[in-house]
Amino acid sequence: MAAARDYYETLGVTRSASDDEIRSAHRRLARQFHPDLNKDPGAGERFNEVQQAYEVLKDPEKRKKYDRFGHAGLEAEMGGGPGAGGASWQEMDPDAMRDIFGDIFGDAFGGGSPGVAGGRRSRTPRPAQGRDREHELAIGFAVAAKGGSEQLRLRGVDGSTETIDVRIPSGVADGTRLRVRGRGESGIHGGPRGDLILSVRVGRHPWFEREGLDLSMKVPITIAEAALGTSIEVPLLEGRASLKIPAGTSSGARLRLRGKGITDAKGATGDLLVAISITAPKELDEQDRAALESMATRLPDPRAGAPWSDG
Repeated sequence: MAAARDYYETLGVTRSASDDEIRSAHRRLARQFHPDLNKDPGAGERFNEVQQAYEVLKDPEKRKKYDRFGHAGLEAEMGGGPGAGGASWQEMDPDAMRDIFGDIFGDAFGGGSPGVAGGRRSRTPRPAQGRDREHELAIGFAVAAKGGSEQLRLRGVDGSTETIDVRIPSGVADGTRLRVRGRGESGIHGGPRGDLILSVRVGRHPWFEREGLDLSMKVPITIAEAALGTSIEVPLLEGRASLKIPAGTSSGARLRLRGKGITDAKGATGDLLVAISITAPKELDEQDRAALESMATRLPDPRAGAPWSDG
């Protein structure tokens, strides 16, 4: 006899799944594999596997035994080998059938539940849209800022794979949810497919940080450049720009280059914010040291007037 399939794997959930997650997975798979809705030869067997898994995992005591001992822990209680005694689609609770399939069959439950022995439908089932799928999409910093496209390979519940081209709008932020129409689960009775919902995760950049549509970065300058002022070149997402450093600029100052940030899909554009860091030289020759020592005696004390400077 083949080894019974892991119940968590059958429902497509993790071993730490909550009761709501287990209930939701059962509802989705029951709709997908119920033999009245799915005419594939293996649908009935697959549905029975789903029912067996749900009967155990929805019961706190049975789930505790299963988590500790696996299928062997349920043999005595369920009367047989692994997987024995689970509910089949012919025996499914009518209330559960109504809860899961009511939106498809409508008032068909008035004269008996579909799939239950003796049950009859009062009208033709209505088409229903398939469920949405959710997935995480990791993209690079530059793609998020400038826009582009990414290819995504997804595996369906039946084991098949499909490749999807996803258009990334410019300026998309980390955590954004993108909807790809018609790439979710298959519809029922000729209904349309659901959608694919993508949660975007944006990678880091080597030197840029992002604040909305603004970009920020740190740039070191020398003591002389800070004191005398200068112009330096700074990088952009594409190309470079000239930045004026005013004389007397202090370390920690933030200088702004307007319109040099990220432009989103609606045309709004952010700025580039440059944080200045003054870097002191580690080595000085005698002439430079003498010049600085002479200057030090004439410079005003930058700590004078600080609230803690009087002792």
